[in-house]
Amino acid sequence: MNKYIAESFGTFWLVLGGCGSAVLAAGIPDVGIGYLGVALAFGLTVLTMAFAIGHISGCHLNPAVSIGLMLGGRFDKKELVPYIVAQLVGSIVAGGVLYLIASGNENFSLDGGFASNGYGEHSPNGYSMTAGFICEVVMTMMFLIIILGATDKRAPAGLAPIAIGLGLTLIHLISIPVTNTSVNPARSTGVAIFAGGWAVKQLWLFWVAPIIGAALGALVYRLMGSKKK
Repeated sequence: MNKYIAESFGTFWLVLGGCGSAVLAAGIPDVGIGYLGVALAFGLTVLTMAFAIGHISGCHLNPAVSIGLMLGGRFDKKELVPYIVAQLVGSIVAGGVLYLIASGNENFSLDGGFASNGYGEHSPNGYSMTAGFICEVVMTMMFLIIILGATDKRAPAGLAPIAIGLGLTLIHLISIPVTNTSVNPARSTGVAIFAGGWAVKQLWLFWVAPIIGAALGALVYRLMGSKKK
């Protein structure tokens, strides 16, 4: 059970730290952290948890990552469903905690989306469903390649959390304007169920696209990362 508890707490921290920075700190006039701060917050949550629980659970924190690692030959398929359940539990609890904190401000409203991912009129900059789908597939593919490469036994030891955290930061810098950046179905679910409405209706894309991207990332890394005979 230690692995599943670690995955729940790690995903809790990712959603609370990343989405919390977007909901609580990004839009404050003059002193808000903006897109750059939110991108850095997501990267820091993964970096800190990779050091804290990487040795316990591998620090997936993301159903797409777990699927990609399984397809990449780094994760036992028997563990897949329990890991995804643990990640969803952590993300939903984090969404609830964030809602309790945010609703303590009399000006708080779910009309702003509660850091949910979206496309079309719910994209931060009005990007279409097709653009959002492509973006999520490509960003998740690159994230898996970074993860598989950084954790390869041939890579420099001990530096994987830094590469992965900075990789996620870069991904957010690119794609926040497009979809508010998911690349993680658990992250998307944890806030969408509280936002309700359009956020839940559009949630399908933020499951399907990251999973496809993760599968492609695993395939690409297996092709280019395999040892030569």
